[in-house]
Amino acid sequence: MSRSLVLRGRRVAAFAALAALAACSSTPRGIDAQWRAPDAGRPLGGARVLVACEAAETTLVRLCVERFAAELAARGATPVPAPDAPPPPAAGPRDDARYVDLARQAGAAAVWVGSVSVAPAEPASGGLSIGFGGLHVGSGGSGVGLGVTLPVGSLGGGGSAVRYAAEARVSEVAGGRLQWSARAGSGASGDAGGQLDALARRLVDAAATAGLF
Repeated sequence: MSRSLVLRGRRVAAFAALAALAACSSTPRGIDAQWRAPDAGRPLGGARVLVACEAAETTLVRLCVERFAAELAARGATPVPAPDAPPPPAAGPRDDARYVDLARQAGAAAVWVGSVSVAPAEPASGGLSIGFGGLHVGSGGSGVGLGVTLPVGSLGGGGSAVRYAAEARVSEVAGGRLQWSARAGSGASGDAGGQLDALARRLVDAAATAGLF
């Protein structure tokens, strides 16, 4: 075989490897970021999966578990809702060992942990602001005063739309190792149930794209 053909073959192999790497590391649409363990297999494929969620409110926890369980079931997994437990400390490191222990007790092969965060959207305002503590009534900005400047509409009655973001983590029970994680933002306001529906669908679809099913 000539040297030119050998070099050409090596170039083709290199380009194919780069294309495969790009496909594996690409982030699906609607997902802010994701990570996959290099040796991750298919821990969710037809498996019994413990589903747990973390959130500041019990209602969000229940909605989160319900939505993720439904999406996992649609992909062929058998979801097992985790028993209620106090959430981990907000400032502490993420440690899913307790969920892995619960999964072993439930005969599950994998753990799916969802985490829901809440952030108020920007208050809707026409731009009119009123300053307190100084002589100031302005339009189009917060202005300069000696006290606090509040947008009109934040003084009650208007309310702020709430948007949600969610993270999902998958661990395999046999070794207790993290296999995959991803984060998604809702990108739109609306009722909590509707937003969590969309977030759960995006994250479970991302897990499928990453080859976890």
